[in-house]
Amino acid sequence: MNKIVLKLGGTIMVLFLVVLLPLGYVANQIFTNFYYKQVQEEVEDLSRKYALTITSFENEKFLNMFKTLADLTNKEIYIVSADGKVIAESGVQLTNLSNKDVGLLSKGKPIQRKFRDAKADVSYLGSGHPIIQSGTFKGAFFVLAPINDVQEPVEKIRDLLILSAVGALFLALGFTFLLSKKMSDPLIEMEQATRQIARGNLDIRVSIPSDDEVGSLGRAINDLAIETNRYRSNRKEFFANISHELRTPISYLKGYAQVLKQGLYQTEEERLHYLNIIEEETERLVRLINDLFDLSKMEEGKFDLQMSPINLTEVLESALFKVKMEFKKKGLTLKSQIDEDVPYINGDGLRLEQIFMNLLGNAVRYTEKGSIYVKVWSTDRKVHVIVEDTGMGIPEKDLLLVFERFHRVEKSRSRELGGTGLGLAIVKNLVELQNGTISVSSEMGRGTRFHLSFPIAE
Repeated sequence: MNKIVLKLGGTIMVLFLVVLLPLGYVANQIFTNFYYKQVQEEVEDLSRKYALTITSFENEKFLNMFKTLADLTNKEIYIVSADGKVIAESGVQLTNLSNKDVGLLSKGKPIQRKFRDAKADVSYLGSGHPIIQSGTFKGAFFVLAPINDVQEPVEKIRDLLILSAVGALFLALGFTFLLSKKMSDPLIEMEQATRQIARGNLDIRVSIPSDDEVGSLGRAINDLAIETNRYRSNRKEFFANISHELRTPISYLKGYAQVLKQGLYQTEEERLHYLNIIEEETERLVRLINDLFDLSKMEEGKFDLQMSPINLTEVLESALFKVKMEFKKKGLTLKSQIDEDVPYINGDGLRLEQIFMNLLGNAVRYTEKGSIYVKVWSTDRKVHVIVEDTGMGIPEKDLLLVFERFHRVEKSRSRELGGTGLGLAIVKNLVELQNGTISVSSEMGRGTRFHLSFPIAE
């Protein structure tokens, strides 16, 4: 009983019956009333004509002629005199002709109603018309049609209506079943698909039957499967990456700690070298854990920023000063073009510096020779920053992935370059948390450009 075919089909059938039954009743009443009225008009017309035709009650042949006409027209006749005496009849004996009826007839008024022959137990639909001769009421002429003869065609019409209604009902049942099936089959398919998704089958897809709400639901289920599959793949990749990133420094720490513990070194210089490695790997591990912690808080929306009007130029110059020594170590040239009177933006100074330090650090790390170019300017509503290098560049296939966690273009050089693979993911989140945008463009062998923009503070 909980199937949508039964519910929808039942609802449609109830609505169909609600419409069909009153319609059938009205149609039956219309046909019945029409036929009764037709017979009533016929007997009324005959009684009026016959009453006008009678000239004398004494002519037996004339009266027999009316009996013959009654047989030919399948009607009954009943003629009474002014004093109520039966002059002629075709086999009927009216028992419910009242004094009131005679009184109306004597006034020249015809009567139409049902009459009854008690002897034969038959009811008639009849009309009585007064016989007036020389202005004097002489009697009345009745023409009667048996009710059974009237009801027979009415009942045939009623049977035809019932038959039509039953046919229409079965036709509606078939149509309702097909319609319900057409509507429920996609829903059943979607229900089965969602159960498969719940069991972990994320490659399943449902067919899109139409562009209506059912089709929209199907597309939503397919999108859910795609996004869930993507989430599962990302999660697997994340755990694989984090396991690798944690395992490497821990292996170094454990290995060199054992070397020191067991005294497997020859000189003091070698011992200090091992201690430096342990210190570097510890710093790498702490940095990785801090980055993971920050990124997790950002994605959960629990990362607190101290937002206030900030002079972005001052923050950028502070970051440039801190990485100045790294420029000199690699022999890189710093080129800057910073406009004067750059408007303030709403941001967190500490996190803005973190953004610039990360971008500048990447620029130095991936540039062997050449220069780093920094530009700051403002438009009507935004402050723009460009950080550009002349490094190795990023392949086009990797451009859309550079802001993903643990994504590296040069995985084989990850240990050498020292990144955690989380820096650009953190940068993107920090920029967006401060209502900014960031984009990247690159050309292999010619360098990479990051373009940031922030809305001007009100």
